[in-house]
Amino acid sequence: METVIAAALPALGWAVHGGLLVRRLATARRDPLTGLHTRAGWTTRAEHVLDRHPAALVVLIDLDDFKAINDTHGHAAGDAVLTATARRLRHWCGHGIAARLGGDEFAAIVSDSHHTPGLDALRSTLARPVLYAGDLLPVSASIGSCHRTDLPVPTLTDALSAADAGMYAAKGHGRRNVHN
Repeated sequence: METVIAAALPALGWAVHGGLLVRRLATARRDPLTGLHTRAGWTTRAEHVLDRHPAALVVLIDLDDFKAINDTHGHAAGDAVLTATARRLRHWCGHGIAARLGGDEFAAIVSDSHHTPGLDALRSTLARPVLYAGDLLPVSASIGSCHRTDLPVPTLTDALSAADAGMYAAKGHGRRNVHN
């Protein structure tokens, strides 16, 4: 009996170690504040969606004047805006995949834009104020998008570049805009 236990202990140790590694990898692919995928976790999944769905839509979002929220109301208020934005984006994209790329920049990919309420609805949803400590914090976002069909070669890098250009074009037309 002691021999069996002695033989099983290393296997048990490796199983526990393996479980911890899997958990750490999963955690590394999720933003701890918002629960959304990180850039690394999202990219792998987004490439898969883009490869397999001809009607895929890639969306980039940048919160406008986010630094002012942090500077005026504090970082906890900024965190409240980020988590509200994440929740709203996740709801908008439904079965799509949402991510926080870093800071106040978000992304999403959906297999078919007809399965979403549309980009104008996303802009309106993201523009709703966020209640924090009794104050309504103003929120606005610039949004860029790219349909897979708009790309000569449907790669995620090209889709992100086109969505990024659209996002900056929206910023150039004044904040709170959508451009595709």
